[in-house]
Amino acid sequence: MFAKPQEFAKSGLNFAQFFANTTFDGIERLAILNLAAARSAFETSTANLNTLFGAKDVQSFVDLQQSFASPNIEKGMEYSRNVIAIATETKDKIAREVESHIADTNAKVSGLVEQALASAPAGSEATVAAVKSAIKTANETYENVNKAAKQAAEVAEANVSAATEATLKAVNAVAPKTGGKKAA
Repeated sequence: MFAKPQEFAKSGLNFAQFFANTTFDGIERLAILNLAAARSAFETSTANLNTLFGAKDVQSFVDLQQSFASPNIEKGMEYSRNVIAIATETKDKIAREVESHIADTNAKVSGLVEQALASAPAGSEATVAAVKSAIKTANETYENVNKAAKQAAEVAEANVSAATEATLKAVNAVAPKTGGKKAA
């Protein structure tokens, strides 16, 4: 329980610091991923251009370009999976802390309310019951909203995974068909 208002403020400040540090960590990981992806894209593009310069005719040029498509799409999909993983890990870490912080704060506020209600004057039983009911309703509402948000996030993650898999299957199904054409 919070004995002093400063403890309540310190708890809020600690939570804000955790949130900021976790967010900055996620941003830093994304920046590193983006730099690595940019470097890889530049190196791959340079290597592909050098390979294309060695093409003997138009058909071999087209075949080479087509052979670059599948690996590039797979790299893009891997990049997307990494971005999603970083975002999900950051979101999950913050969500766990939010849940913990809210549960702790609710317990402390409930304790304060119980103390205040215990010293309520006689005849205020209806008011005490109304306050307890309001607190219970607020906690249940929070739990329901939290559960719905988790379900929505799970559905979104499942949809992204399904779309990723479908794209990879489509690319792999098309790549062998287009890459095998040769000039007569």
